[in-house]
Amino acid sequence: MKRAMGIALAAILVVSGSRAQSTASTVYAESFHKYATHVTEERFEVKLSPDNPTYRERIKDSAGNDRYELTIVPQGPEGDNKITSWRVALRDLQHSLYTNLLLTEQQPSSDLKNNLWWLNPNWFGGAPIRARRIMKVDGFYVMFQVENFHFTPLDSPYLDSMSVKFAFTNSDPRVGK
Repeated sequence: MKRAMGIALAAILVVSGSRAQSTASTVYAESFHKYATHVTEERFEVKLSPDNPTYRERIKDSAGNDRYELTIVPQGPEGDNKITSWRVALRDLQHSLYTNLLLTEQQPSSDLKNNLWWLNPNWFGGAPIRARRIMKVDGFYVMFQVENFHFTPLDSPYLDSMSVKFAFTNSDPRVGK
């Protein structure tokens, strides 16, 4: 019975994953963190895999000082080294009380806009996996979008790669689009 349920769940994940792949939308939210800080604008791409599952980048303020830390960490079944999704966090290095500024409110919720940080290709994972995610934090915007991802084997819920593009900008990326 457990095996049949596992196979059914895997089939649902594959079908929903391919369905989520075709959805390209923009989801916008504003962080609970409301300071006037601007950042040094930059764009970069992060390639994640089981061999390279985590990422860490310092983000500089407009004066060129390290002000924020962007981290990406894998998530999977407890006690297993398989990856089912990645979690993105942005931390203010001057206010360490807040562990993730990519939240609309500090309380956990199922609200889509409060879960943009969760890169989950599962249909039930919140934002569509290919959605362009824009979060206003302080006086700047963080934009990120999953470009590619791959399961191994193809019919499993386990990711073997994900590529995510990031942009940090001080002007609203939705303007003029």
